[in-house]
Amino acid sequence: MVKNMKEVHTQTTKENYATEPIEQLLNKLRTTSNGLTQTEATKRQATYGPNTINHSKQKSQIKAFLKNFISLMAILLWASGLIAMLTGSMELGIAIWLVNIINGIFSFWQEHKAAKATDSLMAMLPTYTRVYRDGKIEQLNATELVPGDVFELQAGNSVPVDARLLEATSVQVDQSALTGETVPESKNVKFLSGEGKFSESNLVYAGTTVGAGDGKAVTIATGMKTEFGKIASLTQKQNKEVSPLQNELNRLTKQISLIAMGIGLAFFVAAILVVHHPVAQSFIFALGMIVAFIPEGLLPTVTLSLAQGVQRMAKKHALVKDLNSVETLGETTVICSDKTGTLTQNQMTVNHIWLPSGIYTVSGQGYVNNGKIQKHQQDIDYQTDPDLKQLLTIAGFNNDTSVEYAKDTNKPKILGTPTEAALIILAQKAGFPIEESLKNSPRLKELPFDSDRKRMTTIHQQGNQLLVAVKGSLSDLLKQCTTIQDHGNVRQITADDKKAISQANRMYATKGLRSLSFAYQTIPYTGPEQLDKMTIENTEQNLTFVGLTVMADPPRPEIYDAVKKCHNAKIKIIMVTGDSEITAKSIAVKIGITSDKARVVTGTELDEMNSQALTEALKGEIIFARVAPEQKYKIVSTLQKMGQIVASTGDGVNDAPALKKANIGVAMGVTGTDVAKDAADMILTDDNFASIVAAIEEGRTVYSNIQKFLLYIFNSNVPEAIPSVLFLLSRGLIPLPLTVLQILVVDLGTDMLPALGLGSEQPEPGIMNQAPRSRNSHLLDKHLILTAFAWYGAIASAVSTFAYFFVNMQNGWPVQKLLSSGIGYNRATTMTLAAIIFCQIAAALNCRSKYTSVFKLGLFSNHRIWAGIIFEIALLAILVYTPGIQSVFNTAPLQVKDWIFLVIVPIPIFLVEELRKLIVRIKFQQNA
Repeated sequence: MVKNMKEVHTQTTKENYATEPIEQLLNKLRTTSNGLTQTEATKRQATYGPNTINHSKQKSQIKAFLKNFISLMAILLWASGLIAMLTGSMELGIAIWLVNIINGIFSFWQEHKAAKATDSLMAMLPTYTRVYRDGKIEQLNATELVPGDVFELQAGNSVPVDARLLEATSVQVDQSALTGETVPESKNVKFLSGEGKFSESNLVYAGTTVGAGDGKAVTIATGMKTEFGKIASLTQKQNKEVSPLQNELNRLTKQISLIAMGIGLAFFVAAILVVHHPVAQSFIFALGMIVAFIPEGLLPTVTLSLAQGVQRMAKKHALVKDLNSVETLGETTVICSDKTGTLTQNQMTVNHIWLPSGIYTVSGQGYVNNGKIQKHQQDIDYQTDPDLKQLLTIAGFNNDTSVEYAKDTNKPKILGTPTEAALIILAQKAGFPIEESLKNSPRLKELPFDSDRKRMTTIHQQGNQLLVAVKGSLSDLLKQCTTIQDHGNVRQITADDKKAISQANRMYATKGLRSLSFAYQTIPYTGPEQLDKMTIENTEQNLTFVGLTVMADPPRPEIYDAVKKCHNAKIKIIMVTGDSEITAKSIAVKIGITSDKARVVTGTELDEMNSQALTEALKGEIIFARVAPEQKYKIVSTLQKMGQIVASTGDGVNDAPALKKANIGVAMGVTGTDVAKDAADMILTDDNFASIVAAIEEGRTVYSNIQKFLLYIFNSNVPEAIPSVLFLLSRGLIPLPLTVLQILVVDLGTDMLPALGLGSEQPEPGIMNQAPRSRNSHLLDKHLILTAFAWYGAIASAVSTFAYFFVNMQNGWPVQKLLSSGIGYNRATTMTLAAIIFCQIAAALNCRSKYTSVFKLGLFSNHRIWAGIIFEIALLAILVYTPGIQSVFNTAPLQVKDWIFLVIVPIPIFLVEELRKLIVRIKFQQNA
């Protein structure tokens, strides 16, 4: 029986579930309106499995750990270390391998921490549901539901499965997780197809939330068979593209490998042919040059820069799941952003009241009651204003929502719909006592809202009368009105009245505001039997029009500055929302995303556009409205084909494919579904667009810091190579001014910590006033090579070469022959090494900025660099004055005059670079 049941369940379409008669559907599902027996439910659990959404398969911890040791750079370092060991340089080989091991562990730990933080946010489906088993209501874990189960729906609860409604009283469901549309959908037992996907009036879907009302439903799909699960499954099949940073590091590794191997080969051949060294000695000599040109600190510096960016972003409410995503953010050229909750506060707020007697302004934004109502800038007491009091009475009575405030934080919790919550807050601002008034005017009956008539009515007893309170859309309610309340008096409504009301409604609509109209009537109360005869047709007529409330979801206060930053940074923002065209354009223009000339494309138009038409449209100012979340995928894909680096936001399950397709998927941490968070690269813990902009700034900083590191590392390559060039060009007459192990002291010892300090440099002023870097630009570009080799490197080469001959002059050169061994030679090579190190002290400070004065940044503001400088001086002292180490590294004690020379060296180098930066800044200002 269960097997046949599963076949029926598999073959039945969503449309069949919605349109099939209830009794016939229950028979197909082999259930009743009182649910399943526990025995049958247990059998079905074995067949269908738990009602859970499977997340994308997690990588094994072993694979996640090992991936950090198999990048191209890591493989190059493994090979270099092995060659060093095989040729007798065991210390060198061990040092290189240790760098690789430490970096791999550090990278794994950082990503592991990010994953743990992400997992803590993953909570979507409800824990418990009231289910009918054996004809009785039981509180069961939502994971236990199976097709055929009958369960209750209550306001505030999430829907655990896809289901068909059996009973419904004023049910409104927030389907934004699936559709992106923030306006709740009215649901009832009667089938109405509605507009768009998931709009069937008698079906509810997993992952949505009941905003108001209650009901009873029969389960038609669970787990991965739900609409929620199907989208999650599709998302998990997509492969995430390799990040631009990974591609760039791979390219850089290949470049460096070719350069290092080419230089090594040239020095190997020259050592044999020119100096006539033995092959083994020539190989060691060449290996030193190869290792000298490989930036062993690149991986740990990149990792540290990314990790520092992750930590800074976490403090700014952006949680990054993958380290490489940090730098990708810095390349972002387009942000596809939702409106509600990201650009706006996701808190509907009444800001105007339109009454025939005048227009009222309401202060205070969001779900907080610290505001007031004014007319002509004068505070209004509702008790002295009969028209306002009547509107507040209807707004408070005709309402199924409650607003509760947390005792510790005073944060509001909404149980119901955002629109009705705004009306509750309005009443609180006016001081209108809803609960007390309801005690005197209890609700006797409700005619629930439906999408046909777009109205809701509640009936209240007031002594010997009934108050019929009605709210709804103006177009549907106004035609039911025959009278109007004006200055406390009720009179016949005229054509001019209706024209004035409609004009006011249109005016607010063009400003992107949402209006809600209110009306009422009073009739004699003859007893409870009267209520049974009160239907929609005979109750919602001959109404008295009262007025309009005008509301909006206010923009976040910080959004204006964030949008301005994006424009300065040449980042395009495209609003993609489920809201109406008028509302979307109004908000986009108001907060500065687009001008009033922007084109608005609806979801229907988007479906009809081919790739070429969409590409052309995306070149200009554009807003997407009435767009379903799944249509974002088409937008993101087209932008990527245009060569853009796209960041896309989302919170619903239908957003997940676009989030995974985007270069940077940004999920909402507060309102987001677990499927969206699983697909995203970054999670906003405050759902705030401004946090994306802050994250982009950090991403740009990471890339800039990696370039600073490369500049610093490569400028020491030149003074390391020049001594060997002198040795070769003189055919050995000039003994090696720098030994292989001394070269490694610079690369693996003294250079490392200052370089890591550069990796943690703060954002440079003006970094968000530049366009995103071109995809054709690279980490190792011509400007960096010229600056490193022809400027910093040339200066350091001249200084270190002079330092070598400075010591030899003290030993009698040029009269005496240059020493090639002994204390004098060791002291000369030590001086060359020390000069390179002291040149690097200046370089570490100079590389902190591209054009900004280090004095403006703060000479001592980067503590890591100064810690590195202190470390390299201390290491040099150990190498110079420790007897056992002297013999290994061919060093000798330096004299006082040597130290005086060395201490002076960084000062002119630093000041000359400061002068160059000043000249560049002056020229830039003149050309601006």
